[in-house]
Parts: sequence; structure tokens; C-alpha cells
Amino acid sequence: MDLARHWTEDGPRWAVDGVLLAPSFTLNLLLELPRTAYPEVLGAMVTGEAATGPLLAPIEDSQEVWASGVTYLRSRDARQAESETGDIYARVYLAERPELFMKAVGWRVRGPEDEIRVRPDSTWDVPEPELTLVINRHQEIVGYVAGNDVSSRSIEGENPLYLPQAKVYDGSCALGPAIRLAEPDAMRDLPITLEILRDGVCIFYGETAITQMKRAFEGLVSTLFRELSFPRGAFLMTGTGIVPGDDFTLTVGDVVRVGVGGLALENVVA
Repeated sequence: MDLARHWTEDGPRWAVDGVLLAPSFTLNLLLELPRTAYPEVLGAMVTGEAATGPLLAPIEDSQEVWASGVTYLRSRDARQAESETGDIYARVYLAERPELFMKAVGWRVRGPEDEIRVRPDSTWDVPEPELTLVINRHQEIVGYVAGNDVSSRSIEGENPLYLPQAKVYDGSCALGPAIRLAEPDAMRDLPITLEILRDGVCIFYGETAITQMKRAFEGLVSTLFRELSFPRGAFLMTGTGIVPGDDFTLTVGDVVRVGVGGLALENVVA
């Protein structure tokens, strides 16, 4: 079951499997409820009207997107290579406590076909394709979206304390095309792909699978909720296992395609 957000003549509207939900429906409402209530709530909200408007990021202003780092061996190796203090990434990879950081508030998130950005004060920039968990206020994982955690490797490599500047800026977070409502066990073996096109030609392709993650979903979520409350739910990027080589950097005009399970998210670099 896919929950998508569309632009309509009346403003943003949510739809389930291509059918609009009542105007009163909000993601806030859904994520305030336990997962067992979702079938009844969604069934009562279906209007029968087909959703035809452009897709928006499947998130509302009041939700937050958080991100996990160094959850794949490939990510650990890449961040060690870019940094003069690479040993800290090896320590995080092995530590009980994961790396978590705030990525974006809902209104900053870009959706399908929206523009993502690289910082003009950065010289080395990459997309990071990530399974992004959708979590309700009760700490239940209720679904996932495809996510792109656009990052400056040059800024973070200069000093790990610059991580917020490397990770958090306008156009650095994209989600879409929809929330796929699913149980956690249905997500544990999903494929992830990354394709980058320049002038219509594929210049990078990579793939991995969730099975390559060192961390369990539940451990990441538990740490996130340990001393934080999310009354309207939260989104959690789970890290990347695909990192382009050291000779690659995003440039304006590149098209980035992220695939997670059966979800496909495409954005152009502005």
C-alpha cells in the first residue's frame, strides 16, 4: 500500500494507491495512531477520486528527517578515506551507539522531480541513496520511502565537526515518491540502486541490499527515540552502502535516480 502526496487545485492532498483521501486526512493524524489502526482509518478516508496531480515529497512540515551514518562497510571505508581523522569512522562502525544526526525538517525536503543542490563552497559532492524508515509516535516502523542524503565529502573531510554543514543545507534532502506502508520484516532484504546521468549518459551505477547493513532498524530507531519524542512521527535515513569513487563529484545538470525496493526517486542537480 503506497501513500503519496499530490498537488491539486485545492492544495496538497494525500492518496493511497492512486486514490485521493479526504481533504481532512493528514500524515500527522496517521502517525499519531498505532499501526493497527491504519487499515480502518485509511479505508474510511478513501474518496474514490483518482489522484492525478504532480507528486510532492511524502512528508508534512511538522515531521523531521534524521539520518544514520557509517551503517555499511562501504560508507565506513569512504569516510575514512576522505578524512584525515578516519579512525573515528572505524570506531563508530564498531561502537554500540550509532551515529545519528538531524537532516531536515519537513518543509525543507525536496520531492520527486524537484531540484537537489550541491554547495558552491564544496568541491566534492555525492548523492547517498538510502532506505528511509517512516516511524510513528509509538516508535513503530510503519513503512519506508526512497531517500537521497546529498552530502559534501570535501567539507566533512576537512573536519568531522563540519558534518552539519556537509549534510544540512537547502536541497540536500529528497524523499519519494511515496510512503510504502510495510512491516519491518518486509524491508530487510530490499535492493538499493543509484544511477547518475550526465547529458543523458549514465556515468555511475551502483547497487547494494539492506542485508549489507551492520545495524538493525530497531536499534537505530530505539536510539533516536531514547531521549527525543516525535508526537507526529519521524523519518530516519538508514545510511548508504553505495558511494561513487574518489574521482567523482556531482555537477549542475546531473540527474540522480535512487531506487529502494520498488520505489524510484529522480531529481536533477541545480
